[in-house]
Amino acid sequence: MSYQALYRKWRPRVFADVAGQSHITRTLQNAIVQQKFSHAYLFSGPRGTGKTSAAKIFAKTINCEHAPVKEPCNECASCRGIQDGSISDIIEMDAASNTSVDDIREIRDKVKYASSSVPYKVYIIDEVHMISVSAFNALLKTLEEPPNHVVFILATTEPHKIPLTIISRCQRFDFKPISNQAIVDRMKTIIDAEGISVAQEALDTVALAAEGGMRDALSILDQAISYSEDRVELNDVLAVTGGVSQQILTSIVQAMHDKDVQQALQLLDELIQRGKDPGRFVYDLIYFLRDLLLYKSAPSLEGILERAMIDDSFKHLAESVPIDWIQDAIMQLNQCQQEIKWTNSPKVFIEIAILSITNQYGKSEERSPADSEAVIKLTHRLEQLEKELKALKETPAAASQPARTEKRRPSPRQSKNSYKIPYEKIRYVLQEAEKPALKQVQSEWAKFLSALKATSAPAHATIQDSKPAAASDQALIVAFKYEIHCSLFLDNRETVESVLAKAVGKNLTIIPIPENNWQELRNEYVNKQEQPANQQESEQADPFIEEARKLVGDDLLEIHD
Repeated sequence: MSYQALYRKWRPRVFADVAGQSHITRTLQNAIVQQKFSHAYLFSGPRGTGKTSAAKIFAKTINCEHAPVKEPCNECASCRGIQDGSISDIIEMDAASNTSVDDIREIRDKVKYASSSVPYKVYIIDEVHMISVSAFNALLKTLEEPPNHVVFILATTEPHKIPLTIISRCQRFDFKPISNQAIVDRMKTIIDAEGISVAQEALDTVALAAEGGMRDALSILDQAISYSEDRVELNDVLAVTGGVSQQILTSIVQAMHDKDVQQALQLLDELIQRGKDPGRFVYDLIYFLRDLLLYKSAPSLEGILERAMIDDSFKHLAESVPIDWIQDAIMQLNQCQQEIKWTNSPKVFIEIAILSITNQYGKSEERSPADSEAVIKLTHRLEQLEKELKALKETPAAASQPARTEKRRPSPRQSKNSYKIPYEKIRYVLQEAEKPALKQVQSEWAKFLSALKATSAPAHATIQDSKPAAASDQALIVAFKYEIHCSLFLDNRETVESVLAKAVGKNLTIIPIPENNWQELRNEYVNKQEQPANQQESEQADPFIEEARKLVGDDLLEIHD
């Protein structure tokens, strides 16, 4: 078989070919040039990111005949022998098939022998996390104090499975997923050398499908080249990967947002009929919405998008779809992704998710502010009626004699809804009242009502038809338009006063009074203030009047000349 797969043919042969891992290759090169490299290394990271390739390049570089150098020459006998595997001093072992204690003991027995043809003997153990616990224990002492001519390089995709006693004896390098741009740049180098024509969109899609792995990217590219005719196009890559084009994803998202259920379900059915993987579709749709959310939140961060390419239709979609809608859609699709893992009918769950996203958020968007206000008012009215009904049930005797109750004239200190007006407290507040204190409350009153509505709608309903009438440093008189709201206010007093304190910056005790009673009391107070000064002085000077005032109070005291 003369053909060789791209990922094998173009396997990195020097550190410069290892894409996206400059933080590792630079450190290794400097250590080699300074001859300060360690006896044991741990290379960890996702599959296809260059761990084994970097290990082999490291082995060639330290054994190159021109050492110390930053890159192997790949021309001397040592480099060529290590590259083709003919030098036995470079041992590559797959730990998945060599997990026993005996395999590790064999390494321990042979490690003491000097290398035969190169300066350093290098053991490259791939997928080292597959070794058994007893095998790790057998490796401990050798790994800690190997002979000077031996270097261990352990590679793994699951470092958390390796005992800490092993990790602490190695220099650890974490290989990160390769960026899409680095993958595209590497693929361009390869197709230029191979003389293959590939569309830019196809390269971008291959990089997205590879999910940070260069080996996966080259495998997908190889497969797309075999599938295509003369030039690799976007549709060729989508056909071999089972992915969904951005145009279809854009159309489905737009249909769901526009509440076009028929269009969204029809597009889904066409995808399934064409053999697209349902799980892959949900995966692509989640990441597409993620990119849409990021682009809408920060348009300058185009480089971190993983599934979307910025075109006119994408920009138009970002302008029309709100952020809250995208976030809720992602949550719905994530739930759908979990459910289709355990079902034989994934299409049904995807259809349910599309219907939920389309209908649920469509209804919330159609609700007008007037409808919301009407619902709030009805809720307040219902709560008010429930309280009145409860009060009637608690006083059946009073309810059974309506005629007598209607004829009874309410006392001047008691309203129709058994709210006792605290006249003495109000008069005391009037004596201490100041205009600046009232103006401060009035300036913050609208802000206070808005904050109260957001905190408690029932409490806001009781005080929304009222206004501040007088204020001192410690109390506030509030005139209520409806008498029933005075008693209902007392049930929400703590909430209202706490919100008011935040609005005005100080604690105030609210004293409610019906608006009619407030006008009478205010007029009475003003008339008293307008009495002749000499009359008030004489009244205050007369000890008999002072004693009478102390005994009966101002309400019952009348003074005649």
